[in-house]
This record gives sequence, C-alpha cells and structure tokens, in this order.
Amino acid sequence: MSNSSSITHFLLLELTDTQQLQLLHFWLFLAIYLAALLGNGLIITAIACDHHLHTPMFFFLLNLSLLDLGAISTTVPKSMANSLWHTRTISYAGCAAQVFFFVFLVAAEFYLLTVMSYDRYVAICKPLHYGTLLGTRACVHMAAAAWASGLLTALLHTANTFSLPLCQGNAVHQFFCEIPQLLKLSCSTAYLREVGLLVVTLCLVFVCFVFIVVSYVQVFRAVLRMPSEQGRHKAFATCLPHLAVVSLFLSTGIFADVKPPSISSPALDLVVSVLYSVVPPTVNPLIYSLRNRELKDALRKLKQRMFVFFYRALLTSLFAVPAWLL
Repeated sequence: MSNSSSITHFLLLELTDTQQLQLLHFWLFLAIYLAALLGNGLIITAIACDHHLHTPMFFFLLNLSLLDLGAISTTVPKSMANSLWHTRTISYAGCAAQVFFFVFLVAAEFYLLTVMSYDRYVAICKPLHYGTLLGTRACVHMAAAAWASGLLTALLHTANTFSLPLCQGNAVHQFFCEIPQLLKLSCSTAYLREVGLLVVTLCLVFVCFVFIVVSYVQVFRAVLRMPSEQGRHKAFATCLPHLAVVSLFLSTGIFADVKPPSISSPALDLVVSVLYSVVPPTVNPLIYSLRNRELKDALRKLKQRMFVFFYRALLTSLFAVPAWLL
C-alpha cells in the first residue's frame, strides 16, 4: 500500500512486452505524429501567409490547428519514448503536467468548436451582420475566451485529481495519464469530488453540444432555402467539415468518459483513448482541406513557394549561384 505523498512516478500502460512490437508501436505513432505535425503546420502556415484567408473562419481554424498540435504533442511523444527505451515510467510532476496540458487543450478545442459553429451560423443565416457580429475584436475575444475556459477547466481538474490520496499503486492502465484511470488509484471516497466535477463538465459540454446542434439546424434550414446551387454547395463545403470534426471529437471523447464499467476493458479503453486523443488532431487538417477550395488554393500556393525556396537554396549551395540571378 502507498499514498500520494510517497509516489514519485507512475507506470503507464505497456502496449506489448515484445521488443519488435514495441518498435512497431514507436514507428506507427511516429508516422501519425509526423502526419499531424505536417497537416496542422501547413494549415497554420497557409493561413498566416495568405492574406485572403485572414477571415474569422480561418482565424478560428488556425487556433484549432494550434490546439490540435499541442494536444497530440502532450501524449504521443512520451509514449513513443517509452516504447523506444523499453520503459513505462513517467514522473509524478510529468504526469500532472500531462493531465493539465491535455485537459487544457482538449477543453479549449471543444469551446472553440462551439464558437466556430456560431461563426457558421452568422455567416449563413445573418450574412449582412457578419462584419458587425464577428469583427476582429469580437473574434479575438471569443478565441481568448475559449483558451481561458480551457485553462480554468484544466486547473480545476488537475488540482482536484492530484489532491486525492492514492493507495492503489501507481500503475496507470493507459498510454498517457488520463483522469479516469488516475481516479481508480484513489483509496477514499474523496474521488467523488472529481467525479462530481466531471459531471459538471459534461453538463457544460452538453449545453455547448445543444448550442452547436441548434446552430446547425438553423444553418441547414437556411442553406436548403438558397436558390443558387453553387451557394448551397459552398455553404455545405464550409459547414460539413466542421460538423464532421465535432461529431468525431464528441462521440469518442464522451464515450471514453461515460462508458459503463460492464463493457470496460484495457483493450477497449486503449482504443477509445487513441480515437479521441490521437485521431482527431491527425485527421482534422485532412477533413478541412478536402472540401474547402480557398484553403486548397492557399496550400497549393504555399507548396509552390516552398518548392521555389528549396530550389534556389539548392542551386545556391551546390553551384554557388548568386541569389540575385535566380
């Protein structure tokens, strides 16, 4: 038996005890991580460099990509390092930091998705008031509110979770420090405080979800009344990716928190955690870039600029060609 004051580290879930499979896990997570870095990095760079994309919708998308990058960087690199070095340990402070940053980024992302649904509602249902309701200052304030709300949520959950006495060992049955798994290590009814806080958070998530649903009901009603087929296509092209991201994010995240204990198992917990912590940050750039023509055009221009830059750099370095000749 141990208590929280004597715990200096936690043991994360070992996906396999075979060295070859551990290396396979490392390379698989590395490929996913690099795909997330590349996709979100390209979106951030394209939006920042193309003045045509300096609109509220793409401003919020840039923030979403930043949050996705942060969320996947909080969990995946540590799991990769453990697999590569054949270890399971994470320090007590490292576990607390992982919980804080993951909750902060995931909560802020959900609040931002709620703001983005309001952006789509105003753009399609109240286009004449779009510039007034979603000016530069309003967009900055809403994005800041999403980040601040995520920060407050993370502070409450992290402080509450790590103030609990732990006497059920230090083995966390997950590939990262996850609050539901840490609660299983508590040895008193004090964990009910965190359960109550999770319930309050889920109620807030439900309110946001209702707001998103109502917004999109109004959006789709307005879209179906549009006389122009091209207008309907453009509206759907900007709304459906956001709706797909919200659905993926909510369905996996809520199932991870509220699935009944009767169907819980280490394998299922692992799959669900990967679905809500690893998959969304990786596929979000793909979802948004597939149907958005403006973003695809910006990415195409960015690719051409990068090609020209590297081509000039190669000629300059290999053949000593003066840059002014290129």
